[in-house]
Amino acid sequence: MKWSQRYYLFFCKLVNQSNFKSMKYNLSEINEIIRNRRTIFPEQFSERKVHKEIIINLLENARWAPNHGMTQPWYFKIFYREGISKFIEFHSQNINEKFTEEKFEKLKSRAEKSSAIIAIGLRRQVSEKIPEVEEVEAVACAVQNMFLTATAHGIAFYWGTGGLTYSEEMKIFLGLKEKDKCLGLIFLGYPAVEWPKGQRRPVEYFSEWVE
Repeated sequence: MKWSQRYYLFFCKLVNQSNFKSMKYNLSEINEIIRNRRTIFPEQFSERKVHKEIIINLLENARWAPNHGMTQPWYFKIFYREGISKFIEFHSQNINEKFTEEKFEKLKSRAEKSSAIIAIGLRRQVSEKIPEVEEVEAVACAVQNMFLTATAHGIAFYWGTGGLTYSEEMKIFLGLKEKDKCLGLIFLGYPAVEWPKGQRRPVEYFSEWVE
C-alpha cells in the first residue's frame, strides 16, 4: 500500500471518529438491528412461545412512533393463548367466495403456529384534520418500531394482510368505527430456521442529491 493510500485511510478514520464520537447511542448496533430485520413466515416458527412481557415491550416501543398532531392513531388488539382460538373461530364463521375454505385453512395453520397475533388498527381522528395518509404512515412507523424490537429479541415477525383484513367484518370484530381501518395482522413466534439473509439495492439507485 502506498503512503498516500495509508494517509487517506487514516484521514477517513479520523473523520469518522470525529463524526460519531459524540453519539449518544451505539450506532453499529442500531445499524445491525435495522439491516437484519427480516420477515419470517409462521410456517418457519418453532414451538417456543413468546412471553407476554416481550409483547408488551413491542407495544411500548410502538407508541413512540412519530405522528402528526400527536393523534397517536394506532390501535392494537392482541390475540394471545386462548384468544388465538377466538381469532380462528371468527374466521371460520366468515368463509365466503373470496375468503375460501382453502384460505381459511392456511390462516388457521399460521395462527396455530403463532405465540400471538396482533391486529393493527388505525383509529381515525374525529375531526379528520390530519390527512388519512399521514395517519396510515404513523401506524406503519409504529409497526416498524415493533418489528425492530422483535428483531432485537430474536423473535420472528410476519406482517400479513390476508384473510379478512380489509373487510367490514374484521372492523366489527376488532371494535373499530366506520372510518377506522385494519391495516394488517402481525404473527409472532420464534424462528425454527436460521435467521434469513437479505439484500437491498445500493443507495445511489434510489436517491438523488441536490447541492
